[in-house]
Amino acid sequence: MRVLDKDYKYVGRTFPIHDAEQKVNGSLQYLSDMSLPNMLYAKLLLSPIAHAHITNIDTSKAEALPGVVRVFTHLNTPAKTYSRYRIVPDQEFCLEDERLLTEKARFVGDRIAVVVAVSKEIATRAIDLIQVDYAELRVLNTPEKALEEQADKIHSAGNLLHEFEYKIGEIDFAENCVEVETLTNTQKVHHAAMEPHVCLADYDSSGKLTLWAACQGVFGVRTVVADLLELSYNKVRVIKVPMGGSFGGRQEIIFEPLTAFLAKEVKRPVKLTLTREETIISTMTRPATSSRVRTLVNQDGRLVDCRVDTVLDAGAYATSSIDNTYVMAKKICKLYRIPYYEHRGKTVYTNTPVAGGARGWGAPEIMTALEIHMDAVAKGLGIDLIEFRLLNLIHPYDLDKTSEISLGNARVRECLLKGAETFSWSEKFHRWNIAPNQGRFRRGVGLACAAHKNGMYGGFPEHSTMTLKMNEDGSFILNTGLHELGCGTITSITQIVAEVLDIDPKFITTLEADTENGPYDFGSYGSRVTYICGACAYEVSQRVREKVLECASQIFHTPIESLENGAGRVWVRGDEQHSLSYREIATTAKLKYNTDIVLTHTYHGTSNPGAYAVHFAEVEVDTATGRVQVKDYLAAHDIGKAINPGMVEGQIQGAVQMGIGYALYEEIKVKTDGSILSRSLKNYHVLNAPDMSEVRILLIEEGGDKGPYGAKSIGEIAFVPVAAAVVNAVNNALGTSLSNLPLTPEKIIAALNARRDVSGMRYE
Repeated sequence: MRVLDKDYKYVGRTFPIHDAEQKVNGSLQYLSDMSLPNMLYAKLLLSPIAHAHITNIDTSKAEALPGVVRVFTHLNTPAKTYSRYRIVPDQEFCLEDERLLTEKARFVGDRIAVVVAVSKEIATRAIDLIQVDYAELRVLNTPEKALEEQADKIHSAGNLLHEFEYKIGEIDFAENCVEVETLTNTQKVHHAAMEPHVCLADYDSSGKLTLWAACQGVFGVRTVVADLLELSYNKVRVIKVPMGGSFGGRQEIIFEPLTAFLAKEVKRPVKLTLTREETIISTMTRPATSSRVRTLVNQDGRLVDCRVDTVLDAGAYATSSIDNTYVMAKKICKLYRIPYYEHRGKTVYTNTPVAGGARGWGAPEIMTALEIHMDAVAKGLGIDLIEFRLLNLIHPYDLDKTSEISLGNARVRECLLKGAETFSWSEKFHRWNIAPNQGRFRRGVGLACAAHKNGMYGGFPEHSTMTLKMNEDGSFILNTGLHELGCGTITSITQIVAEVLDIDPKFITTLEADTENGPYDFGSYGSRVTYICGACAYEVSQRVREKVLECASQIFHTPIESLENGAGRVWVRGDEQHSLSYREIATTAKLKYNTDIVLTHTYHGTSNPGAYAVHFAEVEVDTATGRVQVKDYLAAHDIGKAINPGMVEGQIQGAVQMGIGYALYEEIKVKTDGSILSRSLKNYHVLNAPDMSEVRILLIEEGGDKGPYGAKSIGEIAFVPVAAAVVNAVNNALGTSLSNLPLTPEKIIAALNARRDVSGMRYE
């Protein structure tokens, strides 16, 4: 436990993100701003056909265009396949089914060819000169079609990518149980980061490849690129650069392998910049899922068993989808006590954009299905929605049945009870769900509970390494494998170091990941950064503090036990007026004692408590148009300890905005022929600021776990319950049982027309 009963100087205070000033004044250099001497530009030819063999490619006209350096297709690029999901060599569930450029189009947006030219304009003109002949195949745009039409194989091994069955616990053949079954469908969505995908690579005359990557894991990029191009790891350097958001969209290694190959071939720097349309269709999406949940509940309202069947749409390539389907199966027992749990999962190829990592990593999909289902169960039993959940929610220090690891100081029950009180749930539920609610504008409230994780311990090796050194003037440099995604990671980690060393954060520089000059870290994913990397920063700072005190002990000729430190100084207890500054200690250590104050430390994760949230939404539905507006929203979170409360609140507010879009608006729509309707932000609708309600936030800070100062994750869990809370509110407002996301106006009007109003009026 690292929660200390004291007031902190830096932890628990709001500081701005480390590069806020540069972002405001426009001086921050993003990858799209970077250029290198003699740099070339790449442009992709993406398939307009969803499923087809390529029978011929004629690149002669493109190659003849002045300014074109090279044109590449599957005919002059490696036939070797790879997995963009791989983080380390020999990683499990990494099916290598993707080439740099494909010989067979498997979705609209598949990579067919690439032009390298002296300018973007010439590269774009050259793309239009490439002639491709396709032999079209049957388009399998849904998992159902893909499983039915097994003769039409998207990949040679078949369309069923993977399936599994997972069972845990004992079946209780209790009598007089109620069985409830629901089906929830979630859709493919675009990550909608502000910055489209960009890659830059250079291969120099010494045979060294350097990539500048706006990514979530430079070491993952290195292992995929180096092995694919058959380079030793010391000859590949990957440097993390500022990025304009990710939300999981840059977790996997999508275009770095291709850009690296181009640079290696032409022996010059090559930059590949995608448009918004190219980013939407050709990178990756949140996976579409279908989850059938069936529970048995006894007459007291306690869960007896839960059985789930999930089908996940992987799109055209495997990437992370097998792992994602497995992960969905491991979430439910983090939230509810269930004597018997069974989960069957199928992962299916389709001729649609590729699914991959996205904020929440499987939890939003399964928790949306689960919490819509829990509302249905409670209503079917006639039990209060909150009381039903309280009967079944996990308690602090319960074991996670799927991993047999403690869920830690889990405070989901406090989130539910305190959140309901703050939201005035009982009053609002009575007002909108019990009192008459039959006008054109109908209101309702909904809630959803959610669980997530803190790192990868229990399912994947979990460690982080950092080096902290003291400069001659008493300032510090923390060398890390961190990846700042725009959410304040660098600032919060700096605050942890500042708190331990008791020094103003402005005297600490925290570096981001660089495979050549920085220590190893798996990357920014899996809600591991604050809990694991933050703990590493805490421990390396403690060790450096001890080293500083050792040096001060030599200078003072006094035992360490007699020393105290604060505000960048050290003194003998009881004699604070005669102190040594960190600068004096650092300089004296070097000159007099031949000592350098620098330490490298590897932190090993040994726990994985649950991260918890309960969200409450109040909506208003216009029954004439089907439009939904969120009028009030409260997010209650078990955060352990908020290292930077302002950034925690910002994470929650942004997640709620994304989650409302997930519930009501956002969808990558794919037609039966595989063509994509929502190819730009013109027709891909995110929730805009004017339509956002105020998001009230309640933080439950009880600590008790192994994160730094008791902190737990927030970036992913904040998104997990949003869609279910909004959907449940809409259903409570209308008396419907909608569960096919997103709840577009057309779906709402159709549901109202199907059941008719008691007055006999139809909604048009």
